[in-house]
Amino acid sequence: MTETAHATALKRRRRRTTLVGWSFILPNFLGFAALTLVPVIAMMLLAFTEWNSYSTPRWVGLDNFSRMLDSDYFWAALSNTTYYAAGHIPLTLAASLGLAVLLNQKLRGVGVLRTAFFFPYITSLVAVAVVWNMLLSPDVGPVNQLLKAVGVAHPPGWTTSTDWSMPAVIIASVWRDMGYYMVLYLAGLQTIPQELYEAARVDGAGGWKRFWHVTLPGLRPTTFFVLVMLTVASFKVFDLVQVMTEGGPGRSTLVLSQLIFREGITQGRFGYSSAISLVLFLLVLTITVTQFRLQRRHER
Repeated sequence: MTETAHATALKRRRRRTTLVGWSFILPNFLGFAALTLVPVIAMMLLAFTEWNSYSTPRWVGLDNFSRMLDSDYFWAALSNTTYYAAGHIPLTLAASLGLAVLLNQKLRGVGVLRTAFFFPYITSLVAVAVVWNMLLSPDVGPVNQLLKAVGVAHPPGWTTSTDWSMPAVIIASVWRDMGYYMVLYLAGLQTIPQELYEAARVDGAGGWKRFWHVTLPGLRPTTFFVLVMLTVASFKVFDLVQVMTEGGPGRSTLVLSQLIFREGITQGRFGYSSAISLVLFLLVLTITVTQFRLQRRHER
């Protein structure tokens, strides 16, 4: 085979390999473009318009954002979303890590326990919300009955109280999500070499020191991934709040995703709801980028 023929055959082989590669990724890319990319771009454009889905969009510039900044509902939703994230992220992180460390031991029936803790994550969210509303019922709920039995004369009103409704949602959300992130931590624990633990034992390190100086540093990549996932999930929370409290009582559990749903789907103000969506998108994007930069700085 001449040198020219060899080069031609090599180009054909590369072209065939490239086409095979594109054939694998193109369906996924087309689905992403049609179901995610195009709607996001449309949302960004609608944020500067007034549109109720029946008329032609009318350009209003920054009017939607001015209205948003003057709205008490927006600030209440932003505050509640931040409140939820501030409670949900650290509690879920701690609970999932604790469960992973505990269930990483050689215990009898550990497989059943892992399945039991993961099961709430794949359970119907409506069922989870209904069960927790029953558990936290102020009058006949088992939680308040237990609190009364241990001497709490006036237990919380939970979802019927403006002060305790958000903690109730956070508790239910942590219970539901910790099993999923526990699995991620279990996978991370498998990557830590056992030689490090053996060396720590030889040096006289106790259980707490081994956890602090071996386990946590070894789980740093997993913790970063879990933290990013939890942050995104916390700021876009909608379903559990909608089913448990519908944003009430009053505005005590109204979150940004819920406000977007109300303004867009319920009220038909799609331009205004798109403006709130854009703010939520930029907020999550800013926090995520900041997390990545802090992680890179720490790695250096």
